[in-house]
Amino acid sequence: MRLKSMSLQRKRSMLGFVFIAPWLVGFLFLYLTPLIQSLMFSFTDLVIQPDGYSLEPVGFENFRNAILVDANFNRVITDSVGQMLISVPMILFFSLFSATLLNQKFRGRTLARAIFFLPVILASNAISSAEQAGLINLIGSGAYLNEMEAELSSYNVTSIVYMLLDVGLPRSFVDYIVSAILGIYDIITSSGVQILIFLAALQAVPSSMYEVAKMEGATAYECFWKITFPMVSPLILTNIIYTIIDSFTSSPVTTLIYSVAFETQNFGLSAAMSWIYTIVVALVLIIIGLVLSRKIHYN
Repeated sequence: MRLKSMSLQRKRSMLGFVFIAPWLVGFLFLYLTPLIQSLMFSFTDLVIQPDGYSLEPVGFENFRNAILVDANFNRVITDSVGQMLISVPMILFFSLFSATLLNQKFRGRTLARAIFFLPVILASNAISSAEQAGLINLIGSGAYLNEMEAELSSYNVTSIVYMLLDVGLPRSFVDYIVSAILGIYDIITSSGVQILIFLAALQAVPSSMYEVAKMEGATAYECFWKITFPMVSPLILTNIIYTIIDSFTSSPVTTLIYSVAFETQNFGLSAAMSWIYTIVVALVLIIIGLVLSRKIHYN
């Protein structure tokens, strides 16, 4: 009875809490304690002892060493942010383009969608864990992928460069397109989830909008920019945030942090690097979220 008396906004708010409940439970019981320990380690010097470990407070010394003393951290994190700014637009463009094609009606559409999502499964941790356990053998496929990447990197794109320069495109834009061509395998591998999200958004667009636009004489180009693009724009922001987080998760910074912790046994410095990295990622997400949220169309 009380549920029936609730307003629609209140019901939607409760539905939102139910939606995030699995994540919230996992955060409280699995992630919160390591997070607090990591913050504590970043302000201390952790010394391994036979009966455990001891912590000696050092203040902000670990943060100072990470930013001002370590020779690799600043360079690696700067390169990671720069690579993210280059790769995210490529992945989003390819994902939206692929989702638009897969949303068309043709035979074998389900199989085509599965093929586009297959790289995500092959690149998952489950596959790598199964390979390490000896359950599957991907040595042959790995050799093929390395051969394909070598072939692609040595591919002569001089004719493409000359053609784009003759058209009058700026050299920086031409370099960006060439880097997208040479990195097409990484783009496809990183686009599976984004394609599914865009596909769900495209299927949610009311068909009546396209029917009315066609009656008014709108072309397919006008329908895309006046109907499709505004209607999927909220999911564009979602995909941007997801792609940024995904690119940072597999960046060289995580490898550096891992090596500092478990190879040099400097857990305090590693924790400080982790928190600096987290702050950088959070700032990037906040800036991009604030800038793009003003351009999003909510129907």
